[in-house]
Amino acid sequence: MRLICLSICLLMATFAGQSQAADAPPAPEAVVSKAQVLEEKAADKDGATPAVPKSEIITQSEAQAVDPEGAASVDDAIVCLSRTIYWEAKGGTDADMSAVANVVLNRLGHEGYPDTICGVVKQGSEKKACQFSWWCDGRSDQVKEDDRYAASKEIARKALNQQLSDSTKGAMYFHDRNVKPAWASEYIRTAETGKFLFYKPKDGKAK
Repeated sequence: MRLICLSICLLMATFAGQSQAADAPPAPEAVVSKAQVLEEKAADKDGATPAVPKSEIITQSEAQAVDPEGAASVDDAIVCLSRTIYWEAKGGTDADMSAVANVVLNRLGHEGYPDTICGVVKQGSEKKACQFSWWCDGRSDQVKEDDRYAASKEIARKALNQQLSDSTKGAMYFHDRNVKPAWASEYIRTAETGKFLFYKPKDGKAK
């Protein structure tokens, strides 16, 4: 009888341990590593990008576990992409935010652009001519709206997982509808959202 009771207790302890493990929050460091692997695959423009295996996909809870306060250093793929979506499309719709993510991923690994998301986002900062203005505007980069940042991280997650369709049709440039930059005439307009207009090079080469 004692042996039976002992066996039952051991089984209960095992199940309890498994339940606690399942409920444990994702480790941000592990999620950052997953994002880096996905980033490397997305940067490979030599051929068709294969579907991401289920084991490598970043889940919703994993994405939200990274930089929960919106104040972490901007030095890994998921934070760089999430902050760019948040700040560049601030005040915009989900469509605006998704399109900004598309532009970052379209540039990633393309000739003339870095092969990391942070490199793409920070490109030009050494000359004080940032490609993405939020990185060089001299203001605090800390997030101010938790709900919009959560939405930004969800879009970044889908982009890294290759689950975000390219609504910009290959665009690598964009600008706010309220401005008319001189450079726009040099490119092909590919798409538009409520907040932005999108373009790609006429010859496919970055400038």
